Amino acid sequence: MVSVERLKDISREIGCGIVASTTAAGSGHPGGSLSIKNVMAVLFFHVMRHDPSKPEWPDRDRFVLSKGHAAPALYSTLALAGYIKREELYTLRKLCSRLQGHPSRHPGMMIEASTGALGNGFSMAVGMALAAKIDSRAYRVYTVLGDGEVQEGIVWEAAMLASYRKLDNLIAVVDRNGLQLDGPVEWILSVEPLAAKWRAFGWHVIEADGESVDALVRAFEAAIKMRGRPKVIIAHTTKGESSSVMSWNRKYHGSVLDREQCMQYMKENGCGGWNCR
Repeated sequence: MVSVERLKDISREIGCGIVASTTAAGSGHPGGSLSIKNVMAVLFFHVMRHDPSKPEWPDRDRFVLSKGHAAPALYSTLALAGYIKREELYTLRKLCSRLQGHPSRHPGMMIEASTGALGNGFSMAVGMALAAKIDSRAYRVYTVLGDGEVQEGIVWEAAMLASYRKLDNLIAVVDRNGLQLDGPVEWILSVEPLAAKWRAFGWHVIEADGESVDALVRAFEAAIKMRGRPKVIIAHTTKGESSSVMSWNRKYHGSVLDREQCMQYMKENGCGGWNCR
């Protein structure tokens, strides 16, 4: 585990990697990747048990990025955690690259599941947590969903199973950034009352400021202590957070900054050692 101040620096670096890699690719989903950079920093550098020298350690905690389009956030985190080289981030979405637009399962680099079809990753995370219970293994399973993803019926089928089987080794995070491809989530298909829905399905709910590393640290620590049922952290975030261009702009759900805008982001966020290609 590292200090809160260090976690803030790591989150900033994750954001730098997201923007550098998506601009180099000329495509991707930077907005929803930036909104989870604090979550990723806290998970990989404070909460989860894992070891980059032993990526397939059987008792490692599992992470599943159910909102698979936010893969740049995962890849940037893996680079900072020591699973891949930073230079590899610039191969995002290139032919034959390991870093495709959505994660492709590769336990050797701690990508536990191929995701992108919304809701499927969450369902696989439930399966992993159930397997751990059946096999009497101590690892926990963590998964991140988008708030638009929660519109999918498969999410609630899996949520039912998780609470029925009392999977208290499962912690989900809903990235509540309020925007999806076609506009505000509440305009497309409202998911409110979101916390009450999860409680009705038997989950322990924690709401947290997803833009505060301190708040997320407290939320995860509280979730881990809670026993007897699965837990969900509803993290209130901003799509495109840390970017003066992308913040709360649905265009950047699936569009990227050009080189000049990328350089502006690097300057705004002190991204030394990163460049815009």
